[in-house]
Amino acid sequence: MDKKNSLRAGAVAAGSTLMMLLMSSPALALVRDDGDDPGPGLSVGETLGLYVVTPIVAFLVIAGLVVAGERMGQKER
Repeated sequence: MDKKNSLRAGAVAAGSTLMMLLMSSPALALVRDDGDDPGPGLSVGETLGLYVVTPIVAFLVIAGLVVAGERMGQKER
């Protein structure tokens, strides 16, 4: 019964997400808004650092803190 409910919830979530993506209007990125002042673009290195390296480093730091906390908890027992 649990598997059936989780599959149904996943299907509903995927369906609603797909419908939202299909029904959304385009971002109109080519039309500038009043007062729009975009800055300079990011280089490839900056983009990779911001969107790839930074999340991986954050994940590793959090995982390391969790492992360190578990080891400290085991020593106290």
